[in-house]
Amino acid sequence: MKLKLLILVLALQTAWILGTTFVQERVLAGGKVVLLETRPVDPRDLLRGDYVILNYKISDVALSPPAPTNGLPPGTTVYVALEPRGQFHEVVLASTNRITPGEGQVMLKGHSRAWWNSAARQTVHLEYGLERYYVREGTGNPRGKITVQAAVPDSGQAQIKGVFLDGKPYTEAMKEVAR
Repeated sequence: MKLKLLILVLALQTAWILGTTFVQERVLAGGKVVLLETRPVDPRDLLRGDYVILNYKISDVALSPPAPTNGLPPGTTVYVALEPRGQFHEVVLASTNRITPGEGQVMLKGHSRAWWNSAARQTVHLEYGLERYYVREGTGNPRGKITVQAAVPDSGQAQIKGVFLDGKPYTEAMKEVAR
């Protein structure tokens, strides 16, 4: 009896790990690929190891009407439609209601973290789950322009597919810096 229970527990754990891996790999292989422009942020945290904190140009957006007048509580789901504008994808529409992306657009799902009103519009700061990129020890302090390639499935839950430093893959660029 105990052996059967142990085998069942191990089988369930293995199935969960394989299922999680399958879902993430499916997003990376089948999601629409977008290139996102980042803004510089302090990239180190001594307690958590080396990673790069990514802040995107698409993180601060104006909500499309009808926008709430009292702002959004933290954690509110916001849907953003992205469209290619030059080299990068940029926000063309943002709403707390689910968006159906138009031709050539991609829908990204984010969560509100802060908001503010100006005379012209209400702006909300969003996080998409793409804000951390873990790197090898000693390579978490890049110098240069960082861009991110993200895979976006129809659900809008994007995953980082690649990070580039001055147009080169991050790991290659950091190897050159180390020399």
